[in-house]
Amino acid sequence: MHPQSQQSSFAFAVHSRLEDTTPGGGSGGPRHGRTGTITTPHGQIRTPAFIPVGTKASVKAVLPGAMAELGAQALLANAYHLYLQPGADILDEAGGLGAFMNWPGPTFTDSGGFQVMSLGSGFKKVITMDAPTDAEKAGADDRVAVGKERLAHIDDDGVWFKSHLNGDRHRFTPEISMQVQHQLGADIMFAFDELTTLMNSRGYQEESLERTRLWAERCVSEHERLTVERNHRPYQALFGVIQGAQYEDLRRKASADLGGMNFDGFGIGGALEKENLGTILGWCSDELPEDKPRHLLGISEPDDLFTGIENGADTFDCVSPTRVARNSAFYTPDGRWNLSNARFKRDFTPLVEGCDCYTCTHYTRAYIHHLFKAKEMVSATLISIHNERFVVRMVDDARAAIDDGTFYDLKAEVLGRYYT
Repeated sequence: MHPQSQQSSFAFAVHSRLEDTTPGGGSGGPRHGRTGTITTPHGQIRTPAFIPVGTKASVKAVLPGAMAELGAQALLANAYHLYLQPGADILDEAGGLGAFMNWPGPTFTDSGGFQVMSLGSGFKKVITMDAPTDAEKAGADDRVAVGKERLAHIDDDGVWFKSHLNGDRHRFTPEISMQVQHQLGADIMFAFDELTTLMNSRGYQEESLERTRLWAERCVSEHERLTVERNHRPYQALFGVIQGAQYEDLRRKASADLGGMNFDGFGIGGALEKENLGTILGWCSDELPEDKPRHLLGISEPDDLFTGIENGADTFDCVSPTRVARNSAFYTPDGRWNLSNARFKRDFTPLVEGCDCYTCTHYTRAYIHHLFKAKEMVSATLISIHNERFVVRMVDDARAAIDDGTFYDLKAEVLGRYYT
């Protein structure tokens, strides 16, 4: 089957535009927010949508059935981790990521670009959304996190890296990333890119951007070849990844360059200053094709979600809802609270009054506080279910508010209360 005929099983349609439904609202600049529908071989995603992360083909501590019940429309897994364990060939033999993990809906896989940065700068190094100080910038292009070993080395053809599991040496190139992700079988996958940080110099950002552009061309070519070769599998959409850090000319260049390639959609990632998130996303939305979806990588804080939606992001993913849950933190309309605090020991109310999630309709703060103190694993499950539902519903509410013209009222109400 020709790639173009297979590609018809993936589509994106825009429904309502923020600038049309809420005239006079917003910050005064272009408002790229919209609602729409992404159609994949395994179902539709109504956008904007939050996509929970199941890094290793599992949302930590939560069953796939529970994710469906709380309203998750799709799940995202990590190509790097699944390549190392259990191996992409295992998922291919199982029928793909969704079949392997018993998730019937749409699936995403990221390219492993984040892990390349993380391994290169020191394993488990976290990307900050704050601009570095002059002292922090010194030697930033080749810095390694204190006490860590550089496990990844980048060249123009690809990356050599050591497995964090056993130290084995591996090679990722754009072609290998496409081969791995085709075997993983997600409905939407991302081109292999080099992720930079705000620490990197302007010169390195330019060099990296060109490398990512060339890798994007190679990803498209290999993706088209594999689509023909593997026509017994459902079509997998390929998203290009927009880099460029905090620089307007680089972000616009990357968006124009990749926007002209045969991608099905785009991921917007890399170094993003929190206070400039909307501006940076707006630059990308200005240049990217209007008829293709945009995914904002690694975002889940309420203010970032509303900023992202307003400026044109259609989907989001982040590990934060389950990560903070494992440390007893839970989301409420009045902010994020820590359930391990002693004041919850005799609190026999739900995590959030009126919340419709399984946890809030069946259990109390006192009980889950006890589970956490007793180191019972189900504490992470119950808080994770609530946190994922909280973020999924927030984005669902924003989508409905765009359609009915109340987006800015909702934004002011939600953020005004959450950050008070």
